[in-house]
Amino acid sequence: MKHYTWKHAIALFVLLSFTLLFFAVSMAQDSTPTLPPPVEAGMAPVNDIEMYYATYGDPNNPPLLLLHGGLGNADYFVNQIPAFSENYYVIAADSRGHGRSTMSDQQIGYALMASDVLALLDYLEIDAANLVGWSDGGIIGLDIAINNPDRLIKLVAYGANYNPSGVRADVGENQRFNQYIEMATDDYARLAPKPDNFKTFLTNISNMWATEPNYTEEQMRSITVPTLILDGIEEEAIYPAHALEMAMLIPTADLYLMGGVGHFAMWEATEEFNQIILDYLGR
Repeated sequence: MKHYTWKHAIALFVLLSFTLLFFAVSMAQDSTPTLPPPVEAGMAPVNDIEMYYATYGDPNNPPLLLLHGGLGNADYFVNQIPAFSENYYVIAADSRGHGRSTMSDQQIGYALMASDVLALLDYLEIDAANLVGWSDGGIIGLDIAINNPDRLIKLVAYGANYNPSGVRADVGENQRFNQYIEMATDDYARLAPKPDNFKTFLTNISNMWATEPNYTEEQMRSITVPTLILDGIEEEAIYPAHALEMAMLIPTADLYLMGGVGHFAMWEATEEFNQIILDYLGR
């Protein structure tokens, strides 16, 4: 893979804009595949919280950490875990305050969540791992790549941004994205240790989204971890040009823009999404 130029990106965007797909994939819980039984699952004492994690596959295989997006949980990788665990030791975790993990009174931030991830790796006695992060999970991956590159083998960041300007101004009006929020809200009520705490959690994480991330161009250029910036050309949340900008800033980055999908390619173009990642990690 090679970097797209601005001209390539503009031409690709124009071409694919005429092939906009109306998504027909249901996000209902009963329409998704079933997760395989984990090798291990539990609550890790991480910093000032209890962090849920589950592992899949042979522990002797290379470790692969999966980090979900905002409001989500580890089970959202249900379409990826069976494929990835064939050749990798997969660790899926719920971020602070999300899913089954607890939260404290601390303001949630990407640096704090990155610290949680590193503490989880320490708990599992994993020195370094491949990391596939979606949305907020991808931003956490960028934070680790900037500040703790020795803990990563390769990074795949899907639907991530490195500053608030990368978020689409109209994301709040997008029907597809609002469907996701409704689903995540229901899942919080089902999984959270304190289901009635959603309003407090949402206020906390909304404060983070309003101001973070704020990585500088110099920090992005300092990344030495092999990185794949992956996204969909029909992104509902992130400007595709922002993905291109990140790939141009990171010296070790490749860029892949998937056609016909947006922020939710892991569900809506599962086979392509999985194969792109497996090809990148395996090369």
